[in-house]
Amino acid sequence: MTEHAHAPALLRAHALLAADRPEEALRELAVLPESDAMSALVFELRAAALLQLERWSEAGDAARAGLAAGGPDPDLLCQLGLAEYRLGRHETAERALLDGLAIAPEDVSLLCVYARLCLEHGQLDKARRLVDLAAAQHPDAPTVYATRVQLAHASGDDALAQRISREFVAAHPENAQAHALLGGTSAARGQVRSAYSGLRQAVANDPADRDYAKAAYEARIALHPLMLPVRPFARFGAVKTWIAAIVVIYGLRALGLYPLATVAALAWFALCVYSWVVPPLLRRWLLRRWR
Repeated sequence: MTEHAHAPALLRAHALLAADRPEEALRELAVLPESDAMSALVFELRAAALLQLERWSEAGDAARAGLAAGGPDPDLLCQLGLAEYRLGRHETAERALLDGLAIAPEDVSLLCVYARLCLEHGQLDKARRLVDLAAAQHPDAPTVYATRVQLAHASGDDALAQRISREFVAAHPENAQAHALLGGTSAARGQVRSAYSGLRQAVANDPADRDYAKAAYEARIALHPLMLPVRPFARFGAVKTWIAAIVVIYGLRALGLYPLATVAALAWFALCVYSWVVPPLLRRWLLRRWR
């Protein structure tokens, strides 16, 4: 039997991957005869399914096997680079990605994965150039949107990251990652309702993703009325909130308003204790209640 004879199985596996059903795709590939299962295409499909399942080590092994079976291939090199990047083996990842870009210098996936690797090392300008190259090829690709969001966030521009996330959702309303990024960028700006809405939609689009479910659960907790006093920490960050409180307290003292400064100091201390005690207790109580 040849690979061509098993094309329907390969097409089914490809369709299952596109439908975000990687475990079923792996089952389709598992029934192929050993002679057909050793082709580069089958290894590529298997690696893609394993990447979706976040089984990084196995995905890397599958990509390597595909390269051994069929020789250098940009898609397999991208899969290997992504797997190695997720495993924290950045030098190996970079080597695979550069080998892939030497074959396909305008490959959008390779450019975006390499950009994310650069962001890990604080190479913002290099990452920006790579994203610009990818966007010039396919501006509406989900991976381009996602990488642009990461770049904006790494640059400290949370407003831009949120705007790009909204564009991502508008372009790909069925994409769970788009909604999750919108939820995450909204949370970074202290917009808890928008954060919960985005993450809840991400779970609706991809119920099997535990990370989305966990993030949506945390956002739901942040919406609870008892969390209202600690929202400034989420909106402005702990450091900025501390600085603002110190400025107010010492400003009142400098003006000679000692009673008000004392009240402000006590209120700040009470808020700090509240932020340390109430959120974990609330989280534990709600989890027990929902179970």
